[in-house]
Amino acid sequence: MLDAIFERFVKQSPVSVMIRGLMERVLNTEQLDSIFENHAKSQYTRELLFSSIVDLMSLVVCGIYPSVNAAYRAKASQLNVSRTAVYDKLNGIEVDVSAALLRETAASMTTVMQFLEGEPPKLLAPYQLRIIDGNCLAATDHRLEVLKPYAAKALPGKSLVVLDPDLRMAIDVFPCEDGHAQERSLFESVLQRVKAGELWIADRNMCTQGFLFGICQASSDFLIREHKTLPQQAISELEFQGDVETGAIFEQTVAQTYGGNFLKVRRVVLRLKKVTRNGEGEIAILTSLPQTVASATDVAQLYRGRWSVETLFQTVTKNFEGEIQTLGYPKAALFSFCLALVSYNILAVVRRALGSVHGIGKIESSLSEFYLVDEIQGTYRGMTIACEPDNWSHLKALSLSQLADFLLDLAGRVNLKSFLKQPRSPKKKKPPLIVNSHHRHLSTARLLDQARHSP
Repeated sequence: MLDAIFERFVKQSPVSVMIRGLMERVLNTEQLDSIFENHAKSQYTRELLFSSIVDLMSLVVCGIYPSVNAAYRAKASQLNVSRTAVYDKLNGIEVDVSAALLRETAASMTTVMQFLEGEPPKLLAPYQLRIIDGNCLAATDHRLEVLKPYAAKALPGKSLVVLDPDLRMAIDVFPCEDGHAQERSLFESVLQRVKAGELWIADRNMCTQGFLFGICQASSDFLIREHKTLPQQAISELEFQGDVETGAIFEQTVAQTYGGNFLKVRRVVLRLKKVTRNGEGEIAILTSLPQTVASATDVAQLYRGRWSVETLFQTVTKNFEGEIQTLGYPKAALFSFCLALVSYNILAVVRRALGSVHGIGKIESSLSEFYLVDEIQGTYRGMTIACEPDNWSHLKALSLSQLADFLLDLAGRVNLKSFLKQPRSPKKKKPPLIVNSHHRHLSTARLLDQARHSP
């Protein structure tokens, strides 16, 4: 009977089964508790396992339950600990553990993606692209005693997130508990992770001499928007390179000196046809890429791709509960954000599996993540109740290649029409609104009646 129920979910909502299968294999108990044991410095396990907290919070982050308390009520009999013990554990999770959770699960999911068919071409082979950007967590409620006297917004922390645009996955994060800290204070930790053969793409907030030279010293390359305060010397004049849709492109060579080291880099300038919302008429980009690898036009196009990390943040905040207002403690807030990034990665693997079966181009252009997440949120709780744990336990023993085959089989059963974006007609310019100070309210019925009888 249980097998028949499981098969009904496979038939009716294969996407939900794909998500649950990935979570069972990638977020398995042994791996999660190993992450905690290897990276926790002061926190330790007494009664509540780290894997249990991940299981509980994943239901909140994915929108299956509306709050931590609601998830606790649903899981109380399994956890067998008090609500206070859950919050104490959650509020004490160290940022190194949260970062390791994302980093190590991303490595497993990257391997799964390598077994899936239909991999799109790399943006700049053979480079491994790394887009890095900062994210400041939204203000929380003033529930903590230290926050209650203040009217100002309470910021629980910030982070630098590293995205692999070829995989469409967040592969690393550098969390910081101080909501007022400068992003540049995290650069030293970032540089320790830079590897040879990578191309780091970032906005101008990351444009410091120490960061640029550090990337080059690691035998890697950068493509970063120029900050106006960066000291440098022009070696050549700007030369016209061609026109693109948004403006004209120019290039020159500039030199920088830092710590006794000398570096010549390319400076690509895009003079815009239309100024930005900040009133800027041009964008200058510094890169260490040789011209034989990327032309000035290629450099401009690669920088435009940096916006994909903004899309990541939008997806995390819109489709997942990555910024929970009630979690005032920085460690808890940053943990939930990192778990939301893990959820985003799981969704990325599902997208790749669907692309392998239905076509990468169609998935990239037409798949609606909103409808996809809505399907999962609407089905998951019922699936958890109807299907016993035995229905999922076999997935934990699958190799990553077997997991990829499992996902491809389910992707072939997905009715893709249910998850495609709704096409919209072009926006029409609206006429100015009718303002009548003598009539502050309108009768909709009367207006409809007038419209029906008007010639």
